[in-house]
Amino acid sequence: MDGAASCWSWRPEAPSRLEQGVSLLRLDGPDALRVLHGQTSQAIEAAAPGSALATCVISPTARLRATAQVLVTDGGAWLVIEAGDGAAVRTALDRVLFPADRVELGPLQQARLITPVPSALETVLPAELTPCEPGQWAPWPGADGLWLLGQQLLVLNGEAALPAAFSRRTPLSPLEQERWRLQHGIPSPPGELNDEVNPFELGLANRVSLNKGCYVGQETLAKLASTGGVKQQLRRWCWLQSERGASPCAGDGLITSSGERAGSISSALAIPQSDGAVQWLGLALVRRSALDQRALRWGDQGPELAISLPEAFVEPPLRS
Repeated sequence: MDGAASCWSWRPEAPSRLEQGVSLLRLDGPDALRVLHGQTSQAIEAAAPGSALATCVISPTARLRATAQVLVTDGGAWLVIEAGDGAAVRTALDRVLFPADRVELGPLQQARLITPVPSALETVLPAELTPCEPGQWAPWPGADGLWLLGQQLLVLNGEAALPAAFSRRTPLSPLEQERWRLQHGIPSPPGELNDEVNPFELGLANRVSLNKGCYVGQETLAKLASTGGVKQQLRRWCWLQSERGASPCAGDGLITSSGERAGSISSALAIPQSDGAVQWLGLALVRRSALDQRALRWGDQGPELAISLPEAFVEPPLRS
């Protein structure tokens, strides 16, 4: 499995940045935090202005609709929808608002979220990229339409010039961005983020508060935590394909060495090698009964894929 470990040790050669499109939604009014508290998985209602809280937008059955960050302000909050359908999130929020709720939903806006990615030679990110504490957000000093979210930069104005601390970092290519996502196990629609999975299955337990009181999906998440009932978990897989043949893709089944069903592939990425081989990387939703397996077979006659825990995965809680 040494080769499997090395396929997940990738870092870009030069200091880089990852750019992704996000949706931005403003909630104005004294009840904005209460509404977000009740409609997402994180404890938000008591958060102070300047807080940046990672959360999940979930359905009444705790299925994941989107991952997001809540940026708390004096008069309400901004919802930064990182992954998921922003328009659907806005519609769902609009449907639960009552006339008595003192909340006004703004129009959906598009923005860019930039994340610095350390190079192979960087052990830590430079201090100039960390002026905002984790869990906090603030406007970039002297710049209009640029906000710091911890180590990330939110660009509201597409024409805004990036600060030098970000602009001198090389943008990752689409393939590199996907490789970084898979390495860390960041869920993305439609493979991982869909109506069939919950935050605990995707390693997003750090975005869930089990002690905040009543909220949508609470009963389901509490039951999962108290019974250890998460039926599957996200894992990453890799395989070096030395000869031409079929290609793994999302939806393909996985089985154990004894032939038992073990889950399915949710994402797959092919990285051509200089010798003509193909390095395959991906994510999979693996059944609880197979989580101790270090390798799973792709299909009945396919090769073994090396299985490991993604870097960003947070284990589901277990309450007694």
